[in-house]
Amino acid sequence: MSDDLKKMYKTIMDDHFPSRMEIAFVEENTRQTLFYEKVSWVIDGVEKGLRYGENPGQEAALYRLVNGNLTLGDAKTIQPGQHLVSDIELLQSGKHPGKTNLTDADNCLNILRYFTDTPCAVIVKHNNPCGAARAHSLEAAYTRAYMADRVAAFGGCIGLNRAVDKATAQAIASQYAEVVVAPEFEDGVLDILGARKNLRVIRIQAMDRLQRFVGERVVDFKSLMDGGVVAQWSFVPKALTREDLIPAVTDYQGQTFSVNRPPTDREYEDMLFGWLVESGITSNSVIYVKDNVTVGIGTGEQDRVGVAQIAVDKAYRKLADRYCFEQYQQSCADLKDEDKKQEINARVAEEKGGLTGAAMISDAFFPFRDGIDVGLSQGIKAVIQPGGSLNDYQSIQACNEYDAAMVFTGQRSFKH
Repeated sequence: MSDDLKKMYKTIMDDHFPSRMEIAFVEENTRQTLFYEKVSWVIDGVEKGLRYGENPGQEAALYRLVNGNLTLGDAKTIQPGQHLVSDIELLQSGKHPGKTNLTDADNCLNILRYFTDTPCAVIVKHNNPCGAARAHSLEAAYTRAYMADRVAAFGGCIGLNRAVDKATAQAIASQYAEVVVAPEFEDGVLDILGARKNLRVIRIQAMDRLQRFVGERVVDFKSLMDGGVVAQWSFVPKALTREDLIPAVTDYQGQTFSVNRPPTDREYEDMLFGWLVESGITSNSVIYVKDNVTVGIGTGEQDRVGVAQIAVDKAYRKLADRYCFEQYQQSCADLKDEDKKQEINARVAEEKGGLTGAAMISDAFFPFRDGIDVGLSQGIKAVIQPGGSLNDYQSIQACNEYDAAMVFTGQRSFKH
């Protein structure tokens, strides 16, 4: 039975999707049509499309937009021909990509488009980032992103916004990843990455134009089980600079409440970094960022308090695992020496999971102060959130009690 299960993941689907697709939007005598063509790759002399869909046994096909446009009100779709993930170049691939590989790579680029001025690394697993970091070098950015959550990074997709050098390649090759996406690979790098025979190495030369995709929209389709379809515009963050942010202030029962302390330069930097990383995380999320690195990521949950606490718990566990790996070259789960484990846990508790001085980022407003109190109790010193709750005054009061700064974006970022 075990061998049969393993074979399931090696099965390659021959899909029956047609070579072309058209999607038309019709209003009386006006028709706007988007034209697509199916994508395939030649691997070992054989033309192949997607390996399979979300799961083995699900046929799937990738289509790229080649013609047409759509204008609805003041919003327009991206122009055809500006291909990124829908026109990838496979430089090395023991396996060709499946749907999740592509959507992970796409979400890497979805986040990286906001960080073109400095080396940045994003590691995505099942469409959510597990680590993101900026640094002075690509190797440092990758290492920091990886160590932010090296357990979740196992088998993930690594997105990099600079040409991969040998130092970065060696760091990547020492771990297990499914996909590496970058604009270019320096001489000798493919030999290093080739040590991982099933690693999909993808070059997207158009990544040097990533910033052009900031603000661009696509139509996001969600199919329902009865065949119905929900169509919506993709999410576009409006707050891109510190000038776009609003100092937290609100009126309640005839009284004006405002946050006492403005953010420092470093806090602004962490808040904006986190806000733009958060644009690639499943809705109803809370994350913590410190020194341009994600510390704890809580993906879409049902309640604000719960997701804020999940992100705290992950920060503690991931920091403990990092210290254990750095000191003993093994994970906390495998560390059998209880004294050593207690010593690491005590250090993590003293440092509050690395959250002291961090920024708290939320994609939705806090309906009450209890969600924000979760972060404040761990020593976070800056909060960025959409604002707009009837009880914003509670969150402002909470921040003032802890001498924390807070800004509003004025925009909820629900997506996926």
